Amino acid sequence: MENVLKGLKPELVFKYFHEISQIPRGSGNEKEISDYLKSFGENLGLETIQDDALNIIIRKPATEGYENCKGVILQGHMDMVCEKNKDTQHDFTKDPIKLRVDGDMIYATGTTLGADNGIAVAMGLAVLASDNLKHPALEVLITSNEEAGMTGAMALDGSLLKGEYILNLDSEEEGFLLVSCAGGVTALSELNIEKKPVAADKQALSIDVKGLLGGHSGMDIIKQRANSNVLIGRILNSLCVKFDLAKIDGGSKNNAIPRESEAIIVVDKADVENTKQCIEKMAATLKNEFSTSDPGLIVECVETTVDSTFDCDSTARVIKMLNLIPNGIQTMSMDIKGLVQSSTNIGVVKTNDNSVLFESAVRSSVKSLKTDITNKISLLTESLNGDFKLKSDYPAWEYSKGSKLEEICIEAYENLTGKKPTIMALHAGLECGLLLDKMPHAQAISLGPDMFEVHTPNEHLSISSTENVWNFLVAILESMNKH
Repeated sequence: MENVLKGLKPELVFKYFHEISQIPRGSGNEKEISDYLKSFGENLGLETIQDDALNIIIRKPATEGYENCKGVILQGHMDMVCEKNKDTQHDFTKDPIKLRVDGDMIYATGTTLGADNGIAVAMGLAVLASDNLKHPALEVLITSNEEAGMTGAMALDGSLLKGEYILNLDSEEEGFLLVSCAGGVTALSELNIEKKPVAADKQALSIDVKGLLGGHSGMDIIKQRANSNVLIGRILNSLCVKFDLAKIDGGSKNNAIPRESEAIIVVDKADVENTKQCIEKMAATLKNEFSTSDPGLIVECVETTVDSTFDCDSTARVIKMLNLIPNGIQTMSMDIKGLVQSSTNIGVVKTNDNSVLFESAVRSSVKSLKTDITNKISLLTESLNGDFKLKSDYPAWEYSKGSKLEEICIEAYENLTGKKPTIMALHAGLECGLLLDKMPHAQAISLGPDMFEVHTPNEHLSISSTENVWNFLVAILESMNKH
């Protein structure tokens, strides 16, 4: 595929970003990208480790004059969130990402871009391949399956890493140094369903909610954008006729605010027009509520066919779950103005053969609040005769105020730009908390270039900001021998 990034600066960074964009690397499908990274390190003659979880560690010795500096770990993740528009023909298991440049921005075409966190991978490879940079001993750590629960970082043997300074490159805003982030867990609720055949005097209707902006379920939760799973639940709960539910599906990743959901219901043929009018009325209400956050909201209702529906009890329990499960901001920080402290995102609803699965991303910077939210979901699930479990639990990254690494990064930024960076916490999951649990002697900072609309098909990356952050990263490494 033509390299539309050719000639962009920094050239090595965009060269490698283009290369990895040709390799399918959705969460859970990382063998090919992991093998590419392993070959990359070995072809440079560098010590390279690929563990059973497909994590990659590539070591590069210190340059002259930096031998006595503390080692630095450049860290990011190899997987990407695979979201696409409904009408986009793209197979994330085999198709390359179709890159395009629009002014200062790089987009994909109808899919997520994968700059989260492909740009970290590209910067790490560029550092390894460069022969004119000055730096301490380096370890480039690229983890697997970050987006689907950080299982790569969880499986990592921390004793393999020798560095003491972790520079995580998974942030998305230039000029900010991230020093803390929320912990998280995936909550799974499953309701068993009983089915019955559709009578001859019944008509099936498909209700579609689409046109939402979506976004990252951590960083964008404060924007209070519409969640299509929540909206479809409200529509079903508001219907003015008797109906049975036949199917409900919405969202594909719990860490992305769902943009599209579909429910199929079955009503008496005599009630079809009345049902459509009820849906139109509710659609107008929702469009008014979300006119600012989601001006493209669309609700459609068309006739369709199905062979069976949920029975009355199953229909009622599913609708109760959709309307009562916690979603959105739960608490705001009392210490940091404007910071979401805890939240949930009902990111996936899926109808299986004999059950409906509800998958929520629960986040909080306070462990007890994370537990409180999951307890509420558990109580709700049990009250509806469902099964509840947790997976992919990861810790918060607590702020270590005034660390030496923070001092080094601030000084390098001031020398480079003449300005102070902003020190901030983030309501999203980064792997720093997990890594620091394995390496209690280490310190961590997260940084990265400007990215927008991550985890959506409108994800885009600033070219100029990428160059600025690359220069900042180089300045940090080169300044290490002064400390």
